[in-house]
Amino acid sequence: MIDGVTLLLTLIKLLLIFAVVLTLAAYLVLAERKILARMQLRHGPNRAGPFGLMQPLADVIKLLTKEDLLPTSADKWLFLLAPGLAAITALLAFAVVPFSPPVTLFGREIPMVVCDLNIGVLYFLGLSSLAVYGVALGGWAANSKYSLLGGIRGLAQLISYELSMGLSLVPVVLMARSFSLTDIVYAQQGLPFMISNPVAFFIFIISVLAESRRVPFDLPEAENEIVAGFHTEYSGMRFGLFFVGEYINMIILGSMVTVFFLGGWLGPVLPPIVWFMLKVLAVAFVFIWIRGTLPRLRYDQLMHFGWKFLIPLALVNVLVTGAVLLWLRG
Repeated sequence: MIDGVTLLLTLIKLLLIFAVVLTLAAYLVLAERKILARMQLRHGPNRAGPFGLMQPLADVIKLLTKEDLLPTSADKWLFLLAPGLAAITALLAFAVVPFSPPVTLFGREIPMVVCDLNIGVLYFLGLSSLAVYGVALGGWAANSKYSLLGGIRGLAQLISYELSMGLSLVPVVLMARSFSLTDIVYAQQGLPFMISNPVAFFIFIISVLAESRRVPFDLPEAENEIVAGFHTEYSGMRFGLFFVGEYINMIILGSMVTVFFLGGWLGPVLPPIVWFMLKVLAVAFVFIWIRGTLPRLRYDQLMHFGWKFLIPLALVNVLVTGAVLLWLRG
């Protein structure tokens, strides 16, 4: 049975995560616009508030006041449900993310994770597979050929790169000897897995870029080919929900890169939660940097790269890692 104090602490942690993640997602949009502007010798948003810091609030007000259109021939309920799926599945993944070691408060040890599942890796992979439905249903329910094409592209892309992402985590589980995200962080006290297994890190970072549908893997939204992809027919806040989901997804994927390969909260001098946030923001900056640097791949290049290079490389890496671990422990 769960006592009242434990339930209250869980609710407080959920509310804090919800508030911090949504705020961070809003300001990541602003950060991306400012960073990309500087890369292109522009200023970026600087009108709303000092240094443009009120721009996220202005964007929310604009989206809330725009008319919410529903195409006549659309599947109404699926059309309305799809944007929420994109954001909710990303938020649910934060339930297993450990932000720091347990802290002691009022004589009680409080774990800094909502739910420390012993199958946390499988929970994350399961939710990442559910994120496909937001893209697929959004493209199909609108009853538009452009939206459908973007949804089909997204479905094929996300399923393909999920395979390489899952296979890249097998060496991590083998080295940590646990599916728990907390145990994986503790297993990196000597050396982060980014250094001890750089091939798995390389595969995972490319796969999460494809999972987040960002340049050079933004084929489901290719504006110059299919208008705007799977969300072409959306407007108002439902249109905004797809982008909220994208940036929440960027935060959760950055958190997973941090947990699996960068040592989580581990680091000298600074408090653990600060180390965790710095690493997540560093990964987000790399995502933004890549968007401002690389061109979009062609769709055939995208699929060939996933199936003919990443997946075979991930399988070979699993075999090599398993053999090395057996030899070291033999």
